[in-house]
This record gives sequence, structure tokens and C-alpha cells, in this order.
Amino acid sequence: MKIRAICIIGLLLAVLVACQSEDALEFSRYYSSGKVVYQSRCQNCHGDKGEGLSALIPPLTDSVYLKANKQQLACMVKYGMNAPITINKKAFYNKMPLTDLAPVEIAEVLTYVNNSFGNKMGVVTTAMAEGDLKNCK
Repeated sequence: MKIRAICIIGLLLAVLVACQSEDALEFSRYYSSGKVVYQSRCQNCHGDKGEGLSALIPPLTDSVYLKANKQQLACMVKYGMNAPITINKKAFYNKMPLTDLAPVEIAEVLTYVNNSFGNKMGVVTTAMAEGDLKNCK
């Protein structure tokens, strides 16, 4: 009886996974990989909940800022920032270092950040990140 119940539950889970759309699967891949990139490369400064660090490092919880600067985010991740940044009416003056992340890793981490910490902005694909990187100033 227990084996039969386990088999039925396993079958139901397999059906649920198989029924996900390609877009949902793509989002899941980018998001889960982006979480790993965030934890290893960003979390030390921006915090495990994207809260930033007092007056030194900006939070990643402001979806208004993220949406307004959507096309520049890949450039910020790749090349860092030297100019002050204002988030939630608070100025941050510390520099953000450049990274050696590949475009796919940038897309993944942006998908994670853009959909965590209260943000819901959808997937950032590698093609989108590459396009944005071509327009960096």
C-alpha cells in the first residue's frame, strides 16, 4: 500500500513538472542559477535579503529604481559603478567593483535580483543582457 501511494505521488509530481511551460522552465533555470551567483558574488555586500549595508551599500529592494534603470543593470553588474546612486531618497557614494561575470551569469543574477526581495520583474535572458552590455556608456 505504501509503495503504491509513493508511486502515485511520484507520478503526480512528474506530471506537474512536465506540464510547466517553456517560459516557466526558462525562468526557473535563470532564477535558480542566479541565486547561486548572487550568493557567491553579491550577497557579501548587498546582504542575503538584498537589504544593502547601512549608508555604504545600496539595497536591491527598490523595484522602482530597478525598473527605471532596467537597461543599465547589466552594465552596472559587469563594469561596476563609480558615481553616487540614490535609492529611496538616500544617497550611496561607495564604488561598486567590476566583475568578470559572463553575460549568462549576469542574466541569471539579474533574474534572481529582479524577482527577489519584493521585486517581480520577470526573466532577463542572456540575449537581453548581451544587448544591454553593447550599449554600456
